Amino acid sequence: MSQFARIFAVADKDIRSELRTRYALTATGLFILTTISMIVFATAGEKLTPELSAGILWIVMFFGSMTGLSKSFVSEEERGTNLFLQMTSTPLSIYLGKFIYTLLLCLFLSISAIILFFLFTGIEVKSWLIFIPMTLLGCLGLSAATTIISAIIAKAGTKNALFPVLAFPLLLPLILAGVESTMFAFVGAPWAEAQANIIMMASYSVVVVAASTILFDFVWVE
Repeated sequence: MSQFARIFAVADKDIRSELRTRYALTATGLFILTTISMIVFATAGEKLTPELSAGILWIVMFFGSMTGLSKSFVSEEERGTNLFLQMTSTPLSIYLGKFIYTLLLCLFLSISAIILFFLFTGIEVKSWLIFIPMTLLGCLGLSAATTIISAIIAKAGTKNALFPVLAFPLLLPLILAGVESTMFAFVGAPWAEAQANIIMMASYSVVVVAASTILFDFVWVE
């Protein structure tokens, strides 16, 4: 079996498993709906500023990813299938397959959160040229970081508690750039103002994916 076939076999396995159990979809969907409803009740119909809206949207996206994206490798330990996965696939194909699955899940959940956020708050995007690449790169960075963190904590006893603790410092540069880029998109700023943040988010994603592919063999086997 070729490397690409192994990668897509791992991704396909996780996608089919998620469609059967719907654990991440259900948990994250309920979290997003509850959080946005609480925001609407707390603001009591007041108009949110672009700065505040950008921060709130990224809070929803961050904690939504903490709820739904942490099970990538943890589920292998819980089901006892990690050894079989190691025997049938290479470390690179395992990581990239899990990364593809996490990225697709993150895109679906983030787009759902964004749509609900706009519907409930009435916020409008004035610069889609900034907002679309920001969303795609945000999901790419979130997926890259959460995939390797899930592998790190898979064998820990307190998995749920460790995940956000390890994820937040690693994701902080991405979150800061994402919040500012989102604010620029909401106020309709020119592309030049958000360009540095977009480049930083793209560079962050590339570095995390590259570092993860190098370190994953040691993390997963050990």
